[in-house]
Amino acid sequence: MSETTGIGALPPHLVEEAVRRALAEDLGLAGDLTSLAVVPKGAIATATLSAREPGIVAGLALAAEAFRQVGGISFDPQVADGDRLARGDVVAVVSGDAHALLAGERTALNFLNHLCGIATLTGRFVEAVAGTGARICDTRKTLPGLRAFEKYAVRCGGGWNHRYALSDAILIKDNHVAVAGGAGKAYRAARAAAGHLVAIEIEVTSLEELAEVLEAGAQIVMLDNMDNDLLSAAVAMNKGRARLEASGGVTLERVRGIAETGVDYISSSQITMGAKPLDLGLDVEIR
Repeated sequence: MSETTGIGALPPHLVEEAVRRALAEDLGLAGDLTSLAVVPKGAIATATLSAREPGIVAGLALAAEAFRQVGGISFDPQVADGDRLARGDVVAVVSGDAHALLAGERTALNFLNHLCGIATLTGRFVEAVAGTGARICDTRKTLPGLRAFEKYAVRCGGGWNHRYALSDAILIKDNHVAVAGGAGKAYRAARAAAGHLVAIEIEVTSLEELAEVLEAGAQIVMLDNMDNDLLSAAVAMNKGRARLEASGGVTLERVRGIAETGVDYISSSQITMGAKPLDLGLDVEIR
C-alpha cells in the first residue's frame, strides 16, 4: 500500500506525452477543419470553464497542457485539484487565439471530465466510511495509458493508492495460490524470494486460508468476496496481527457496512472503472 497522505503532483513528462498523443489523435493531419472554415483568422476568444454539477476537481495540469501545446492560450485556474465544486463554480478562465482555443477544448475537457468524475466518486466512497478508520483504495483496473492520472484522481478524491503495477509489490491472488499448491506455501515462497523493501500481500477466500497465511507470517491479507459476517469473523481471528483489506463486490451502498467490520482497507475498481464523467462546460465568447 502507498502511504502517501498528500495529493502530490503529476509528473510533467507524463502529462506532456499524454496530451501530445491526445491532440495528435484529435487534430490528425489537417487540423480543426470546422474552426478553419468558420472562425475568422486572428479572432480572439475568452472562455469560462465551469461546473454544471457538484464534484471534486482533478486533472487541471492536463487541461493546462492541452492549451499550452496548441499555443497562444492563457489558462487561468480558479480552483485547485482536490477542491470541491458547486454547480456553476468557475474552474478556469481560458483566453487567446480562437482557433487554438477551440482546437484544444475537447482534449482538455476529456481529461477533466474523466478525472473529476473519478475524484468525485472516490469522494463519495470516502464520505461513506468516515469515522470507521477504513481507507478507500483503488486497484490496477484502469484504462490503459491513463493509470497514473486515474490514480492521481483517486488521491484528489481523498482515496489511497494500491500498487501501481505488477512490479511494485507482490500480490498473491487465487490463481497464484492454485498453481503454488496452497496459500501458506505460496506466501512462504514469496517471502523467500522478495527483497527486504518489497511488500507482500496475499488473497484468501476463507477463514481456513486466513489461519494458514497468518501462521506463515502474513502481514497484509486481502479478504476476497467475503460477506460482512465473514469479514467480522476474519477481523476477530486476526487479532490485529496483519493489516486486512476487503475486496470484491464493493459498492457505494455496501461500503459502510464493510468498513464497520473493522478492516483496515477497502479496495474497489468501481472508483476508477465505474465513475461517471463530471459534467463540465466551456462557454466561449468570440471577439
